[in-house]
Parts: sequence; structure tokens; C-alpha cells
Amino acid sequence: MNFKTLTKIALGLIVAYGLATSDAAFAQKRYDPGASDTEIKIGNTSPHSGPASAYSAIAKAQAAYFKMINDGGGINGRTITYISYDDGYSPPKTVEQARKLIESDEVLLLLSNLGTPGNTAIHKYMNQRKVPQLFVTSGADKWADPANYPWTMALLPSYRGEARIYAQYILATYPDAKIGVLYQNDDFGKDYLIGLKEALGEKAGKLIVAEVPFEVSAPTIDSQIVQIKAANPTVFINIGTPKFVAQSIRKVGELNWKVVQIIPQVATTIGGVIKPAGFENAQGVLSAYYLKDATDPKWKSDRGMIEWNAFMDKYLPDADRADSLYVYGYAVTQIMVQVLKQCGDDLTRENVMKQAANLDMDVNMLLPGIRVKTSANDYRPIEQLQMIRFSKDQWELFGPILSSENKPM
Repeated sequence: MNFKTLTKIALGLIVAYGLATSDAAFAQKRYDPGASDTEIKIGNTSPHSGPASAYSAIAKAQAAYFKMINDGGGINGRTITYISYDDGYSPPKTVEQARKLIESDEVLLLLSNLGTPGNTAIHKYMNQRKVPQLFVTSGADKWADPANYPWTMALLPSYRGEARIYAQYILATYPDAKIGVLYQNDDFGKDYLIGLKEALGEKAGKLIVAEVPFEVSAPTIDSQIVQIKAANPTVFINIGTPKFVAQSIRKVGELNWKVVQIIPQVATTIGGVIKPAGFENAQGVLSAYYLKDATDPKWKSDRGMIEWNAFMDKYLPDADRADSLYVYGYAVTQIMVQVLKQCGDDLTRENVMKQAANLDMDVNMLLPGIRVKTSANDYRPIEQLQMIRFSKDQWELFGPILSSENKPM
């Protein structure tokens, strides 16, 4: 083999190596709008004002968590830019703000937009644009439909599944109960109502003696409470957001109405619901939950709670730690960070959804025994709950961990 031939072979190898390494580099770094070598842009809409403004604590916790991440060097060397706009829990405003985030701010994804009505309003738009609508703060069944809406995933347990748990508890504990239901007249409230009736089965018509809706625009629900009380139920299920659940618990107390009360897990915050309602009025109220209660002394030495308190000390020192929405905001952001870490340098929207559908992780603020798991066919990250009862000044856990999806544990 002569020198010229050797030279050609060497040059060929060099070119081939160069192409291979450049292909590898290209494969390692892939970006869609909202991502670059130095930044990841994440959008959110939240009710910073209006009837559901208590939920703004979630966005505040997320902003603080991302600041902590940035202070530690970001995610794979990239800084997180988190943009949260006020939608006032108004679907038209949610549409306006979501379009702004995607078309003007060019975020990579939307994270935990709050509420069933607002997320419904942007559901098709997000999937048509192929932008991740991730960890929606709503338990509506529609968010777990990867076949038809592959770009949307919730975090909360299913509302219908949660309602089935309450129905099963009532049938086992109060088999002769008469049930009065107050529900928010939107997709949120109706999902609970469907789940309740599904689990009560043929007994639903006999057991439910009052079924009263209310509008989220209503200033008060006092008249609806009086209407339900007149039907003389022994169990009162209140399906509302924090403002209305607080009003309801307080009104039941004012009426000196001795009834078993059940409220949804989205309205269990002590700071946002129980305090305004009055601790004396909330004694014995029931719900189901999946997060640790920051006010419960049983978690004092828990590693996750120690880390959460250190985070709150540094980044949200003036926040009300009795407000469980700060715990939720912390937990959902922890999950989002894991997704982005799994993405590595492939920060395309397609890979974000691929990694979100490939989770199997402990989250240190979830109750023991509850784990975040997803797959390409399972878009419901949290599927377990535990019954809780309010006593004195905190929630008490009781009973086993229950599946909200009728799946074996």
C-alpha cells in the first residue's frame, strides 16, 4: 500500500469521524422554542385574582422552587425562566394568556395550569400546537387520554376516582345514609358527581336526597346550604373550590347543623379553607389526600419535611405553612425538574412528553406508599389517596392507602 493510498484512507477516517462526532453532538442537543444552551422557559396561568385566588400559592411555590434550582446551577447547566400570568379562573382569560405564553413568550411548555374550566378552554389548542400541557392542576378524567390528547397530562388523582372512594366509604360506614350534594356547576363539580353516582350504583337515586349546583361567580352559597339542610341529609358532600368550601363549613357551623361533611382534596388547605371557616366548625370534616401535612407533628423528623421547611425558610419565609398548596406547588415542581433532567440535552417538546410518560419516582412530600408512575398508556401520575379527618387543628390520616382508579394496590 503506497503513501497516497494511506493518505486517502486517513483522510477518509478523519472525515468519517468528524461526521460521526458532529452527528452525536447534534443528537445530544436538540431544541424547540423555549429551550437553548442556557435557558428553559416554562409558562403557567393561575388565578392570582378572583374567586379561586387561593390557588395562586401553587405558582408562588413553583417560582420559588425554580429560583432554588437556578441558585444551584439550573438543570443540566440551564437556567429556568418561569412566567406565570393571572387568568382569574376565567376560561377566556386562560386562552388569552396561554396564547401569549406560547406565541409571544415562546415557552417550551405550560406547567400545572389551574382548573378544569380554563384547561378545557385550551385543551385542543395545546394539542394542535403540540405544546406540552403538563401536570394540569385538575383531576378531570379528560387529562388522562394519551390516545386522543397526547400533549396533555394531569397530576392530581382523578376527581371521579376520588368521589368513588367517598361513596365506598359512605356505603361501608353509613349504609343507611341520606346524602346531600352541593356541587360547582362546571366540569370540575360534575366529574365528582358522576364518580359518586357510579360508585353508589343503583342506590344513588335512593340515597341522594338533595343535589344542588352553584355558579363559581356567585358571591355566596348560603341559600344553597339552607336548601340542602331542608332535605335533612345525614351526609353532606361539598364539591367546591376553597372559597366556597370555607363558606360552606362556616355556614354549617352557624346553623348548628350536625351532619357528616365530606370535602374534595383540592379544598383541604388549612390556611386557605379551615382557618377562614373556623377550626371549631371544621371538627370531624372528612376528605382524602396524598400529600404530607406540614402542620402535623408526625412529620417533624421526616427528611422530606425538613427539606421543605428549609426551602420555605429561605425562599418563602412569609408564606403560611398551614396552606397545603405550598406543599403541592413544591411537589409538582420537583416532578417537573425530574422530567427536565431526564430530557438531558434533547429539549424538544416531543421528548418532554416522552419523559413525562416515563416516570417512576418517590416524591418526598407524598404520603408513604404513594409513588409517581406514568407510562405511554398511563397519564395519571398519582392514583392513590388516604382518608383524612380534621381534628383540633390538623388533619389526621386513617385507614389504608386506597386506589382512586379501581386498580389493585
